[in-house]
Formats: sequence, structure tokens, C-alpha cells
Amino acid sequence: MEPVGGGGGGGCRRGSPSADPRSTLVLSNLAEVVERVFTFLPAKALLRVAGVCRLWRECVRRVLRTHRGVTWISAGPAEAGHPEGHCLVRALAQELENVRVLPQTVLYMADSETFIRLEECRGHKRARKRTSMETALALEKLFPKQCQVLGIVTPGIIVTPMGSGSNRPLEIEIGESGFALLFPQIEGIKIQPFHFMKDPKNPTLERHQLTEAGLLDNPELRVVLVFGYNCCKVGASAYLQRVVSTFSDMNIILAGGQVDHLASLTAEKSPLGVDAAGVVGLSLSGARIQSATVLLSEDVTDEKAAEAAMQRLKAASIPQHNTVGFMFACVGRGFQHYGAKGNVEADAFRKLFPGIPLFGFFGNGEIGCDRIVTGNFILRKCTEVKGEDLFHSYTTVMALVHLGSPK
Repeated sequence: MEPVGGGGGGGCRRGSPSADPRSTLVLSNLAEVVERVFTFLPAKALLRVAGVCRLWRECVRRVLRTHRGVTWISAGPAEAGHPEGHCLVRALAQELENVRVLPQTVLYMADSETFIRLEECRGHKRARKRTSMETALALEKLFPKQCQVLGIVTPGIIVTPMGSGSNRPLEIEIGESGFALLFPQIEGIKIQPFHFMKDPKNPTLERHQLTEAGLLDNPELRVVLVFGYNCCKVGASAYLQRVVSTFSDMNIILAGGQVDHLASLTAEKSPLGVDAAGVVGLSLSGARIQSATVLLSEDVTDEKAAEAAMQRLKAASIPQHNTVGFMFACVGRGFQHYGAKGNVEADAFRKLFPGIPLFGFFGNGEIGCDRIVTGNFILRKCTEVKGEDLFHSYTTVMALVHLGSPK
């Protein structure tokens, strides 16, 4: 998704001798017409034509600035079962050709069962699990080089099928699935991946690390999506709590949980070892961001109670345009938790928010609480929150993140 060709002069090069001279004149000189034509092209095609001439390059820049909505590419059971690669890789390879936004940051999640492969150890008959770096690298190569990619793998996936935010979100507890959220550059909003790796020799988390990640000394910080990986390792869970506690009392939204592994982080210069443990996530800053979260406790065990929780989220009055929903649920919930009935929480979300796409995972622990941050950044708490009250099990955290309305 990079520009091809040189810049050239102010006008466009002449076409072939058979080209209509009138159309050549229009496409060489009338920016308004060129821009109108370019609005119908996906981002990848725009980057190709940007190298034709200076006029087209400027038109491409203006058109891309108008494509500021978050988009996504998803894959589920219908696309699974192919012998060559994970279904999310195949979906991205095909659908990125049609995406209209130029992604600056990507958050992807995939199921660990098929994203992790079994590999026989040299000299040992038994097999061990390891993160499939080949799959992660195949995903990363599909995006522009300047794009920041954060990828995690979890036991189960919550995903909205492509096409429309009103499509029914699916709770895929078992099976090959995944999604990629594509965040373009949005005026007035900064989305920044972060990573803190647990170091047994130096357990201290330096203040400058948090500041560089946009998590401290940042008055416009609004939302932190935070994920601990390999938390089964000794001390990893305590490290996650230490990281979260440093900004848990701020007037921000915190949502996330514990996942199996970190698959991709393009900011890293070297691949992670299979035994590495740490904390990753996204910090979202900007005065136009609005967000809210609710916690579905272990006592929420039927559709009526799930809908009541969504009513609390609805009461936050978060705008629905340019908004993304997140669902971070315990692996102990889902189908079995609701008496052998599936998709209960995702359906409850869709009932109250029919036009907002929903994404997330079934993981090994949840982070969040009932909290609302409105546009004027006044914090309203539905429950008093302390650092230790942000960590849960057998719960679900539902979040809305609004990335601003067009000016």
C-alpha cells in the first residue's frame, strides 16, 4: 500500500495516442473532477495513482483525509478450514484491496487454537506449543510499512461480520476466527500502542516508560485498552496489576483482560520468546473521544439481566456514529453460563446499539468497571472503583468508544 512512481511536474503525463484529448485535459487540470473520481477508489488504488503527477498526489491526500471512519475486516467459521493459513490472513489479503481508509494503527485478535501451532521439539518426541510467527508476519506484511500493528491471540473471539455495523455480532467461543480493526489518522485523536515486558531482573516500571506510551502526563488521555499476555507465568499477573494501578485512579476508561499470547507488535525490533510475559494495549487520546464501560457480574445469568446492563451503557448517551463496541468476557461465560444458550450478551448489545459493531474476546480475566467519561470529561462512577476492583473473573466488560464526529 505504498505509492509507486515518481512525482513529476504540476500536470499529468499525456495518455496514449488513442486517449480522448478532452478527458486527458480534464484529468490533467481539473482537481475537482479528479477528486470526485478518486472518492470511488479504495486506499490501495489511491496510493498507486498518487505517483502519476503532483495534481493527482494532492487530490489523493485530500480524499484520504475525508476517509476517517474506523473500518474492520473479519473472518469466522464460514471462512475457516482452509489448509493454507489462518482465515484472518486470507480475509485481509482479499479485503484490504477494497478498504477506503489508510490504516495508521491496527488492532487484531485471533483465536489461539488455530493461530498457535504444535511443533515437534528437536530431540524430543513430545510436542510443545509456540506462537506461529509465520502467521503473524504474514499478517503484518499486508499492511503499509508505516502502520503500527498490535495483535493478540485468545481462546475465543467476538466479531461483527463485514459489511455493516448493524450485522449481528457473533460470540465464537471455539473455532477459527479473527478480526482486524483499522484505525486511520483521525484529526485531533492519537492512538498509540504500548508494551511493557516483564523483566525478572528489573521489575520496576519507570515513569518515563508510561509517559512515552501516553499513559502519564497526558491531559487528553481518554481510553486505555489493556491486555496482559502469558499471565500464567510466575509473577506475570502481579506485573499486570502493577501496570494498571499506575493509572487506574485517573479519569479515563480502562477496559481489557488477560489473553494467551502477544502475536504482533511492529514497534518491537526483535521477536518475543515463547516464555515472555507482559502488558500491551492502546492508549487513545483526544478531546473529542467519549467512552463508557459497564461490568456484567457473575450474577448476570439471563437475557433480562444482560439487557439491563446494556441499558446502563445506553444511559451514558455516547454518540453512535463513528463508535466501536468492545466485549471482554471470561472463558467461563458464554454458552454454558447462559444455560446452553449462545450469543446472549452480544445479542443484548445489538438490541440496544443496532448500528455499532462489536469486537472482543473470551479471555482469562477481565479488566474494567462501570465508568462513564463524557465529552466535557466529567467522570461519573456507577460504582466506587479502586485499583484492585478493576480485576475480575467470570464477568464481562462492555465498552463503547466514540472517536468524534465529523466537523
